[in-house]
Amino acid sequence: MRKIDKDALSAINFLMVSLFVISTSVRAEPNFISCDVSPANYTQNSPFGNNLKRLLESLWSNTPLSQGFNSTVFGNSTDQVYGQALCRGDVTPEVCRDCVQNASLEIMTVCSTQNAIIWHEFCQVQYSYRPFYSWDGYTGMYPDSNKDEKNISDSVGFVVVLKDFMNKLSDQAAFNPSNLMFATGKTKISTNETIYGFVQCTRDISRSDCRVCLNSEFGDLDGCCDYRQGGTVLSRNCNMRFQLYPFYNEPTVNGNRKKIKVAMLVAGPTTFVLAGLAAGCYVIRHQRSNRTRKDEEKSQSALLQELANPPSVDINQEGEFVSSQELPFMELATIKAATGNFSDTNKLGQGGFGTVYKGILCDGKEIAVKRLSGKSWQGLEEFKNEVILIAKLQHRNLVRLVGCGIEGEEKLLIYEYMPNKSLDLFIFDSEKRAKLHWDIRLNIILGIARALLYLHEDSRLKIIHRDLKPNNVLLDQEMVAKISDFGMARIFGENQNIANTKRVVGTYGYMAPEYAMSGLFSVKSDVFSYGVILLEIISGKRNSGFYLTEHAPTLLAYAWRLWSDGKELEFLDPLLAGSCPVAEVVRCIHIGLLCVQEDPKDRPNMSSVVVLLGSESATLPEPNQPAFSVSRVAHIEPSSSTDPSVKNQVSVSSVSAR
Repeated sequence: MRKIDKDALSAINFLMVSLFVISTSVRAEPNFISCDVSPANYTQNSPFGNNLKRLLESLWSNTPLSQGFNSTVFGNSTDQVYGQALCRGDVTPEVCRDCVQNASLEIMTVCSTQNAIIWHEFCQVQYSYRPFYSWDGYTGMYPDSNKDEKNISDSVGFVVVLKDFMNKLSDQAAFNPSNLMFATGKTKISTNETIYGFVQCTRDISRSDCRVCLNSEFGDLDGCCDYRQGGTVLSRNCNMRFQLYPFYNEPTVNGNRKKIKVAMLVAGPTTFVLAGLAAGCYVIRHQRSNRTRKDEEKSQSALLQELANPPSVDINQEGEFVSSQELPFMELATIKAATGNFSDTNKLGQGGFGTVYKGILCDGKEIAVKRLSGKSWQGLEEFKNEVILIAKLQHRNLVRLVGCGIEGEEKLLIYEYMPNKSLDLFIFDSEKRAKLHWDIRLNIILGIARALLYLHEDSRLKIIHRDLKPNNVLLDQEMVAKISDFGMARIFGENQNIANTKRVVGTYGYMAPEYAMSGLFSVKSDVFSYGVILLEIISGKRNSGFYLTEHAPTLLAYAWRLWSDGKELEFLDPLLAGSCPVAEVVRCIHIGLLCVQEDPKDRPNMSSVVVLLGSESATLPEPNQPAFSVSRVAHIEPSSSTDPSVKNQVSVSSVSAR
């Protein structure tokens, strides 16, 4: 069979994508409009109304066709109107112009307020009585179409891939100087399914502010849609969307990106030609897909062999696998027998990388088995990371990894069983929290501190956990706290104090500001997370979602306000009122505030924290105002993780509360 010319193949791909985009354009995202009722209304023939009419006409007639963005102002003094139009980065100038014109007409018809914004499929238009840079913070909005999206059947693996994918798109939009703060892309989640995504920022903000906006928007997407087959989050300065079908234009011809005008499908002979070309292109793509899948399988197989040979593993100083008898591999048949063949009745929890089951070995020993998602490459990397990091760690306040198993697609981690499950199930439940007397809470606070001290300073490897939260603190039969889940942890060199990553992982409300904003992590980022947990244990309140209360935008802000007013005892959980030593409580609140200070240099290290917790006479420095900005405005986690806690991995952080 004669080989297909590369240029001809590119042309076929071009036509294929064109046909696909045209045929799927009927699934357009519905319009969404917000008329802010806080400013006063305007009348049609008022100076403001006349200025607005001229401004909107200017937006669609003068929107720079090569750039797809325009920002302008009309009028003077109190009648001044600021306007802005932004077109999606993948549409033609003609589509851009038509969209802005239609959106301008609609916003003028629907809204009579002095501040409004409208989103169409291919553009957004907004106007205001004040400059856009003066708006306070980020406010995300959700179109009603999100509610119509079906849930994902295999949600665990899907969420992991989606979060990593959208995080990478956000980096491309914010930091690639050639893309006008716009990025689209796609990623495979299975042989037959692909996620398509796009992100975009208005170009009147800096690239760093663009990433901040997308961080916040990603958090809202996580809260509303990460278990659905599609979702959209809209805001004044950035937009984000994903679907399981192509909804943007992405053709390439000879390596050069071309724009396609989305049009109605023209009936006639051309349709059949395109359909034939599409069928041919499908065969070619299917063959390529098979080759790609085989390459991925080879990579996974190589890593599995690295883990499974020899039959027991240890890690040397360079992080390489060597022979050991301390971490045995268990046969899959043994693990299946212990868990009732992974019966739902033995399920303890589910999270980002897999499901956790309770098991009982033939000798009566209870275990917890984390079964990583079979098709998840990220899960495989986490598997390797966890084995590397905790195979040799031994501490009373760390969950012990007692073995692992690899067979086919099964990747299994076996831990000691924690009968009281995770800390979050106690401190955020009013009935269970009543059982946590002050002495128990203080012991948990001390236990977590000692575990972190061991990781940071006393183990032979300096380890940064990076995802410390109540879900990842497990409680044994005696309510002894044990840190778990090291899939996102990192090893530091002997003289290394700080590292940087483009892939921010962690959980909203517990990430230090320097990590959430810049990807910088160190022992001090773990200290920040510890301070949040300490304050949660004392108050019985969750930092994430605290904005829903009337007290303050975040739990940290609430603690600081009471501390500044000399009313710190009001921060104490009412269930503990009158039953604990006041001085001890105040000292713990003081230490918690020291741990969550905005500047990492102002936070104590964990050796100091342990000393301060155990001493009544040591002098404590005065805390500065904590970092309020890393709270989440709204966060919905998957089902609570338990033995061992399965993380809710995210790739970004929110930066301001609504």
